[in-house]
Formats: sequence, C-alpha cells, structure tokens
Amino acid sequence: MSENQTSIPNQTVIITQPNPSNGLGTAGFVCALIALVLCWVPVLGWILWLVGLVLSCVGLSKRPKGLAIAGLVISLFVLLLLILVMGAMLAIFSNLV
Repeated sequence: MSENQTSIPNQTVIITQPNPSNGLGTAGFVCALIALVLCWVPVLGWILWLVGLVLSCVGLSKRPKGLAIAGLVISLFVLLLLILVMGAMLAIFSNLV
C-alpha cells in the first residue's frame, strides 16, 4: 500500500427508519372508544362521537390507516347506540309527562 491509501475495515451499517404513525387516526380511535363507553351521557356522548368521527375521517388520508378505519367503524356503531339511547330516553320521559 502506498502512503495515500488507507485501510478501511469492513463495517456493516444498519439504517433503520422509524415506524410511521398516524396521530389523527389514533386520536379518532381513542375518542370513538371513549364515546362508546360514555354513549349514555347525553351531551358528552355526542361531542365525543363527533370528534372521533371527524378525526378518524381526516386520519384516513394518512398512512397507516388501521386505527383510522377502526375509529370510523366504532364511530358509526356509536351513532347507532346514541340514537337508540336517545330514543329510549325520549320514550321514558314521554311516559312520565
């Protein structure tokens, strides 16, 4: 070897990229789950349902879409529950009057 050449040992370089995340989809999923648990609370259930639905829909535009899709499905299920709970409450209160 000449003076200008240097010996470089063999090295393995591992480059890892962070896993992509979807914060809006995750937030929509969490809000939808909380709305599922609290759907019997009249105003809070509707607010959480709406926030979960909006965040899940916006989260569908980003990758990964798994939690955004799950939040959307749960939000649609919560909508059915909210309608049933509201109907039951109206039926009970109409019998009292």
